[in-house]
Amino acid sequence: MTRALIVVDVQNDFCEGGSLGVEGGAQVAAAVADRLRAEHGWSHVVATRDHHIDPGAHWSSEPDFKDSWPVHCKVGTSGEHFHPALDASAFDEVFLKGEHEAAYSGFEGAAAGQPATALADWLRERGVTEVDVCGIATDYCVRATALDAVAAGFSTTLLTDLCAGVAPESSAAALEEMRAAGVHGA
Repeated sequence: MTRALIVVDVQNDFCEGGSLGVEGGAQVAAAVADRLRAEHGWSHVVATRDHHIDPGAHWSSEPDFKDSWPVHCKVGTSGEHFHPALDASAFDEVFLKGEHEAAYSGFEGAAAGQPATALADWLRERGVTEVDVCGIATDYCVRATALDAVAAGFSTTLLTDLCAGVAPESSAAALEEMRAAGVHGA
């Protein structure tokens, strides 16, 4: 069995001080970086990034914080970059999502260097059967990525100690939804 780590959206705009900063985001970035520097046992390590050019109604000057959000992870801004604690060279591939529409799951993205390569295909091409998922935010993009991983047939484990959520209530609901869908550790 080949196992991969999927690091979801650990970007400046989702950490404290960013346009959609999540409490604990910087701590998640540092913890993920520490884990990657240690002997970790993953055959492959990939990351996802929100990568918005013009995502339509996903951005709003009057966001509802459910379907619409303030401008975030805009291409060409520092908010789109990985948190400085992360060394991008630790990733075998980066999958960009949401250029012209809302995209929560990493499985909606494509490899940065190979636009035609979807995350599920990239993992299968390397014989990956199991994935661990971590990142920001538990109740949005981490949730969507973990659920899509299960739906794509990967044995999926959520690394809750390497996640940060927007709100306790929505994070608890997301954990329950993931658990019910077969995500281990949720």
